[in-house]
Amino acid sequence: MFTIRKAEDRGHADHGWLNTYHTFSFADYYDPAQMSFRGLRVINEDRVQPGEGFGTHPHHDMEIVSYIVAGALEHRDSMGNGSVIRPGDVQRMSAGTGVTHSEFNPSKQELVHFLQLWLLPSARGLRPSYEQKYFAPAEKVGRLCLVASPDGRDGSVTIHADAKLYAGEFAPGVGAELTMQAGRHAWVQVVKGRALIQGKDLGVGDGGALSDEALVRVQGVEACELLVFDLV
Repeated sequence: MFTIRKAEDRGHADHGWLNTYHTFSFADYYDPAQMSFRGLRVINEDRVQPGEGFGTHPHHDMEIVSYIVAGALEHRDSMGNGSVIRPGDVQRMSAGTGVTHSEFNPSKQELVHFLQLWLLPSARGLRPSYEQKYFAPAEKVGRLCLVASPDGRDGSVTIHADAKLYAGEFAPGVGAELTMQAGRHAWVQVVKGRALIQGKDLGVGDGGALSDEALVRVQGVEACELLVFDLV
């Protein structure tokens, strides 16, 4: 079963400094039919104006992954971490027992466009931690590259959740398949371009939930970038 969530059906808020789309209920956007999918709680597509950002604020008991599409994002947190993440970087912050952080656009001219992804942790009360890794374009071209997993295998960042996250970039007519174990589910999100997902044409910002499917099948319609979540 494949249930599509169209980009135009997402929640939307334009705060001036932040233009954001919510796949699932978040902040002032509330839809009881769109609270989460399995352990995937948040997919926010954010565009932040130059010199603006999210001031210091707290989180707890959540695995937070940032995936940069364009521009740069400056991160600082109460664990002492400070970095700037750019396209190709995957940042993971485990909030655990509690952490405060800020995320700003350090550019004076360019927007930063990124996806904010939240996953429910496998256990509460974990020690807060942080990790960041770079994945070169060649690692993602024409294939689904594992970028986050519970055991950090194949160079992926380690998330404290029963989930795996793959990223791929596909030219028109080029595709890939991901085998799903029995009882697991998938979510596919189109980050750029257009793609066939299970034979259905999806555009940028579209996503969809897959259950009771042995394979996730993706193929570029036009040059595209995709994220695929493997979820319990």
